[in-house]
Amino acid sequence: MKKYTKIIYLFLLLFASIGFYSCDSDKKKDATETKKVSDDDKIVDGIHVRTGLKDGKGVLVVAHTCTVCHSADIVMMNRMNEERWNETIKWMQKTQGLWDLGENQKIIVDYLTTNYPMPKATRRANLKNINWYDLK
Repeated sequence: MKKYTKIIYLFLLLFASIGFYSCDSDKKKDATETKKVSDDDKIVDGIHVRTGLKDGKGVLVVAHTCTVCHSADIVMMNRMNEERWNETIKWMQKTQGLWDLGENQKIIVDYLTTNYPMPKATRRANLKNINWYDLK
């Protein structure tokens, strides 16, 4: 009886690991391949319906890559320049299990810096060379 229990346990463990691996590879495959426009990829009034991302060159690559792991809202609220996006992608690859994006990394970074750029400075620059005078 113990012998069969161990065999069944090993079989279930093997089956679960194969299912996990194939699910993970399907996500990567779906995220990096170019897809035909489906109902999930419709653009209405300049907005990708499923994610809320602005339409633009690379929107489907961003939608299929970034939203595999997190909401598009996180992408839209983090406005960074090219250097910071590349650093963030390296961090996600090192610590969060993000796969190598290959040529898609440039497409993603270009899309994000074009459609969600860093905000312009909201404070005025510090005053310089001020000619102060005494109030009497």
